[in-house]
Amino acid sequence: MKVLIRRLATATLVMAVVAAVPVVTGRAVAPGAAAQAAQTTTGQPPVPAGGQQTPFRAGIELVSLNVTVTDPGGHYVTDLEQGDFNVFEDGMKQDVTFFNKTNLPIALALMIDTSASMDTKLSTAQEAAIGFVRRAREQDLTEVIDFDSRVTILMPFTSNHDELEQAIRKTSAGGSTSLYNAVYIALKDLKKLVAKNVEEIRRRAIVVLSDGEDTSSLLPYEEVLDLAKRSETAIYSIGLRSNEGGANESKGFKEAEFALRQLSQETGGRAFFPNQAADLAKVYGQISEELSSQYTIGYTSRNPRRDGAWRRIVVRVNGTQLTARTKQGYFAPTSH
Repeated sequence: MKVLIRRLATATLVMAVVAAVPVVTGRAVAPGAAAQAAQTTTGQPPVPAGGQQTPFRAGIELVSLNVTVTDPGGHYVTDLEQGDFNVFEDGMKQDVTFFNKTNLPIALALMIDTSASMDTKLSTAQEAAIGFVRRAREQDLTEVIDFDSRVTILMPFTSNHDELEQAIRKTSAGGSTSLYNAVYIALKDLKKLVAKNVEEIRRRAIVVLSDGEDTSSLLPYEEVLDLAKRSETAIYSIGLRSNEGGANESKGFKEAEFALRQLSQETGGRAFFPNQAADLAKVYGQISEELSSQYTIGYTSRNPRRDGAWRRIVVRVNGTQLTARTKQGYFAPTSH
């Protein structure tokens, strides 16, 4: 009975959160790169200069992976070919049927914590975020979301750097922290955007900055994590520590750190925990570099079961000390 009551309460809260969010419209983008291409085209996507594309067949369910490869020194490796990768699902090797190393365009939600605790750090955070959006390419789309007690979409998806900068400068500090509500809304907003054609196929990512624990979300963390694992969205988390950090950190921040790490690890992103706001420009730079250094890989699962079960994914690079990072898995399709 307690479980049932909790589920009913959660469902009610989810609807309340969604109803409270301003409705925005953006240019159409894809919820998933390889999978969306399989559903929207029967031909071969255009090949960017210097790129390599493998044609899709319509109607086939593909598992789409954005893969980051680094060497032992942590440097990004961008010159690999399709044959260098091995993909395993639940321990079974899969056949890669799509490969792209030319960086598909991206749709990105840039999220900034504007709770009261950010007051003295917000101007530095604004400048770092502006530097980040200025690195975006003409074909990339970015939206700006700020969150404190409420979640506000300050700028819907656009490639206009001036509009994005103006939105970031509008942020002001005050209120509590609704981190989980904000991530949930960003995931839902990205999911709304659907590609109309092959040229609009995009990777999806969230970059979220927060300096503390969630104190006012209606949604429980478990609901947000489940949605993140079901999305095609990589989450890059920035947890801004206090200057002292370490053993002096509050219990609440340690819980926030765990949540941010898990969201990033499960979705193939990264989590960063700088000790001061002055480090934010460097962190945003690292995220920008990673997003411009990824491979997109697709495969059709050898497992024919449509049971909705979680399937674990591992990507390895042949015969090297290179490390490949991507999302940790996906939920299988269902028969319904």
